[in-house]
Amino acid sequence: MPADGPSGGPLVVAVVGPTASGKSDLALRLAETVGGEVVGADAMQLYRGMDIGTAKLSLAERRGIPHHQVDVLDVTDEATIARYQVEARASIDDVRGRDLHPVVAGGSGLYVRAAVDHLDIPPTDPSVRARLEDEAEQRGGDALYAVLSERDPVAAQAIEPRNVRRVIRALEVIEITGRPFSASMPERRHLHPTVTVGLRPPRALLDERIDLRVAQMWRDGLVDEVRGLVPRGLREGRTASRALGYAQALAEIDGTMSEAEAQAETAQLTRRYARRQESWFRPDPRITWFDPTVDGALDEAVAHVERAITDNG
Repeated sequence: MPADGPSGGPLVVAVVGPTASGKSDLALRLAETVGGEVVGADAMQLYRGMDIGTAKLSLAERRGIPHHQVDVLDVTDEATIARYQVEARASIDDVRGRDLHPVVAGGSGLYVRAAVDHLDIPPTDPSVRARLEDEAEQRGGDALYAVLSERDPVAAQAIEPRNVRRVIRALEVIEITGRPFSASMPERRHLHPTVTVGLRPPRALLDERIDLRVAQMWRDGLVDEVRGLVPRGLREGRTASRALGYAQALAEIDGTMSEAEAQAETAQLTRRYARRQESWFRPDPRITWFDPTVDGALDEAVAHVERAITDNG
């Protein structure tokens, strides 16, 4: 699919897909090939020190290509879509302003959309959110999801019932604005001329990659990384402490899980997360998909982006 969005200026390139599909490597290759810089769209890669469990490219692996929206938060900070949107858009404008192509890469679907699409972020109210969080503690996440299903069935369909944080956010917006949360969901309309490529390996192979990646994370020292983050406030970090792999490594450190149990749960939850990522991206007709396991597919993805840049003029 050709680039869309308002014409003029350097093209924004978005690279999407489920975890372990190879987005980081393709984004780096695209930035090198077309002349660009990477803008991260992974909520957990925002955190300094959370490297192994987020499969963050090291400085050496980035081969001199600047990466924006990576390593910008402390583990005690809360990652919010509103804050990310402001800062990611500023990064995109900065890169385009230097006549380079921003390569927005990540599997956090809402973060990608917040960066490249028209999306109004509703206001927040700490007192309302605190009350809803207390209610979730007392009544359970399922009860709040039932309330959301009654008040805004469209939003409930789009939110994973186990994602209590998103359910609370939806109810918060409904209460503050008096409008359905679904009314603030992103439009499929780009801010700048944009081309989006997606990586979608066969599901069985993706599951295998995830299992291998999780095992490698433990071999690479994830538990030691987490131990080093605890004095920096990891346990107090509302977002960081719940990240896949990090929550399980904390449980292993605390003795509530064995190493085998921590790895197994991380792999299981990551496979489930990959399914949700696929479900999020699949309906978007603007994405051109490639199977990275097919010979030459990544070359085709690069060529597709190069044609879009040429067509954009």
